[in-house]
Amino acid sequence: MLHESQSKTSESTFSILEPVISIHNLNHYFGEGTLRKQVLFDINLEINAGDIVIMTGPSGSGKTTLLTLMGGLRSAQEGSLKILGQEICGAKKQQLTKLRRQIGYIFQAHNLMTFLTAQENVRMSLELHDDFLNQDIDAKAIAILETVGLIDHIKYYPENLSGGQKQRVAIARALVSHPKIVLADEPTAALDKKSGRDVVELMQKLAKEQGCTILLVTHDNRILDIADRIIYMEDGQLKSDNVDVVAKMH
Repeated sequence: MLHESQSKTSESTFSILEPVISIHNLNHYFGEGTLRKQVLFDINLEINAGDIVIMTGPSGSGKTTLLTLMGGLRSAQEGSLKILGQEICGAKKQQLTKLRRQIGYIFQAHNLMTFLTAQENVRMSLELHDDFLNQDIDAKAIAILETVGLIDHIKYYPENLSGGQKQRVAIARALVSHPKIVLADEPTAALDKKSGRDVVELMQKLAKEQGCTILLVTHDNRILDIADRIIYMEDGQLKSDNVDVVAKMH
C-alpha cells in the first residue's frame, strides 16, 4: 500500500511542477517518397497544468495536425513531444492508446453516437476507464449532464438535440472522467454566437474546477478572451505566443 501511495504522490507532483505538454524541435510530414511534404516545422511549445490556451491561424496552417499529435491520435515523427511526462515521439500503438485515456476530446462535429442517448454517450466514456467500473457510472453521467444544463434531456437521442445541446453532451463526455488535458478542435464552428459563447464558458468553468488544461483550436474571434494564452500558427510554424491575433485574423 505504501508503494501505491508513493506512486500517486509522484504523479501529483509531476502535474504541478512539469508542463503537461512539452514540445521541442517537432517536425511532421505527410506522404512518402517524392510525395513527402513537411507540414510542421521546428515547433517548440510548453503548456502548464490548468492553462486555457487557444491556438489560431489560417486554415491549413497545421493547427489540427499539431492537436492530433498532442492527443496521441497519430504518431509524432521527429523531435520531442512529451505529454504528461511521457515521450510519445516514436511511441507504440499501445502507449498511445493508454495516453488517449487521459485526454478528453471535443470536435467540431461533436461525434456523438447517434444510436445512444445523451446519458449513454457520456456513460460510454466512463466505461473505457477501469477506475470507474466499480462506481455508479450512471449517476456520474447524470450528474455531469446536470452540470452542463441537460438534466431534462438525458434520455434524448442526438437527432432530437440542438447543435448547442449536442456540443454540451460532447463536453460532458470529454470531462466526465476528469482528464488532465482537454483538446478541442473548432468546438464553436457550427454554433451561433450565443450557443458558441455558452459552450466555451462552460468548458472554461469545468476545466478550472477540475484543474484541467485546455487547448482549443479556433477561428472564432468571439471567444479569444477566455484564453490565458493565444498561440498563432502559420504555414506549419508557431509564429507567436500571446499576441494580438485578432488583427492578424482579419
